[in-house]
Amino acid sequence: MQAIKDIYRIGYGPSSSHTIAPMRAAKIFLENNEPFETYTVNLYGSLALTGKGHHTDRILKEVLGERAKINFCLDRSKDNCFEIIGRNKTKEVLWHIRSLGGGAIEIAEFPELDDNKEVYELNHFSQIKQYLKDHDLSLIEYIKSHENDLEAHLNEALNAMLESVERGLKYEAKINDDLKIDKIAKQLYEQAILKHDDDLKKMSYAYSASEENALGHTVVTAPTLGSCGIVASLMYYAYHDLKIEKDRLIQALMVGGLFGNIIKTNATISGALGGCQAEVGSACAMASAMIAFLNNEDLDVIEYAAEIGIEHHLGLTCDPVKGYVIIPCIERNAVAILRSFDAAKLSANLLKFRTHLVSFDMVVSSMNYTGQKLSPELKETSLGGLALEFKDDQTA
Repeated sequence: MQAIKDIYRIGYGPSSSHTIAPMRAAKIFLENNEPFETYTVNLYGSLALTGKGHHTDRILKEVLGERAKINFCLDRSKDNCFEIIGRNKTKEVLWHIRSLGGGAIEIAEFPELDDNKEVYELNHFSQIKQYLKDHDLSLIEYIKSHENDLEAHLNEALNAMLESVERGLKYEAKINDDLKIDKIAKQLYEQAILKHDDDLKKMSYAYSASEENALGHTVVTAPTLGSCGIVASLMYYAYHDLKIEKDRLIQALMVGGLFGNIIKTNATISGALGGCQAEVGSACAMASAMIAFLNNEDLDVIEYAAEIGIEHHLGLTCDPVKGYVIIPCIERNAVAILRSFDAAKLSANLLKFRTHLVSFDMVVSSMNYTGQKLSPELKETSLGGLALEFKDDQTA
């Protein structure tokens, strides 16, 4: 299993797989090659079908230069991948790259240049739980023993999350001219204060971070940008409303990151590969585990909370209207933050009366199977689901 810190990447919205991943790949390409006279990028799969709405072409031109040619290749036989080609009069270099979700990439020609290094020897939660028991370790001790530089990174990620919510609550703006959508986080927050409604407050925080993402501002993957509002909302609520210290919140990010990492390893966190269950579902599982941890629950409750968090998102499609991470994505973030609190509460109370038959590993396996069975139209292509209702005005 890879590093938890890669679950939390700080970057520009609106999509970790469509902006952070191509941007990282283009930068690595430039760093490891001589300058070329021309650059061409061929986008396939979801990157081609929704790349315009996710500003993939814009971010690539920022890195490679305005003269770079970006081709949206509507070849549905290829997954969420792309090619970068550099050319001059005497030489051509071609890289084949796959966007794995959450900003992670896989470079076919040079796997040593990507960041998919194995850090944890155990890949399933049942294995980790047994290891903790055998070695009398806490989950935090286990994580720290594998990533000694994690706390500094998570402190930076936590601050970026808090800042993204704080920014978004302060102003009103138009998110998208095409959809005629305005920001509403500020109004939701004001309504929450007026009504003394903590649930509405949590939803306003989720809206705030998600709207910042949609605007292309700096946010944090958790585990993706499409689902960034869920954990960011939890962190903001825990810090500002519950007055929980940052050191404790960093530990919570470790716990949530471990569950997100298990999903990433044994299934996927990419909406293009597994549907929105892989993004919002995974983020809900992470937040559910984190809430249980912050409530000082034991490992069984924490696992059960994560399992509930993802189980009830199984089969959730990724069907962004017109390719933008706005409808239904932002609303799903707001709903999921409340579901996370419900999952943590339910797990703590149910385990007082009985054990649960479905383990976290089981539900991850089921999510992986479900994601494979989802049709391509329902996996971030804007060709099906809710996006189909807008087909007469469909853009890439």
